[in-house]
Amino acid sequence: MDNKYYQALHQILQCIDEIYQFIGVPLTFERYDSDVFLQKAVERNLEIIGEAVKRIKEIDDNVAITDARKIINARNLISHGYDEIQNERIWVIIVNSLPVLKEEVEGLMKGCGEKADTIC
Repeated sequence: MDNKYYQALHQILQCIDEIYQFIGVPLTFERYDSDVFLQKAVERNLEIIGEAVKRIKEIDDNVAITDARKIINARNLISHGYDEIQNERIWVIIVNSLPVLKEEVEGLMKGCGEKADTIC
């Protein structure tokens, strides 16, 4: 088992769960857009997710993560182009990309326990 691979997967799931806990139910853009502390908390978790995806791709570039490059690019934008962050773009990631990423990572983690030849 590659511990760094598994840790990165776990970290992604943890950050996604934190983002949804911070935002609450129902998910509303208005709440997100009006709360700078919430924005910063979400952005930090997106940075961590992007870094974790980058590490996973470095370990195994064939890992199937939809829009991996876009996730890494979003991390870079948040880290280095913070003055260019648009709440609407972050919201699209939250609503459209995170559910897909969560499902894929859960599948990868499940595969870690089922396959002897997996990288985990």
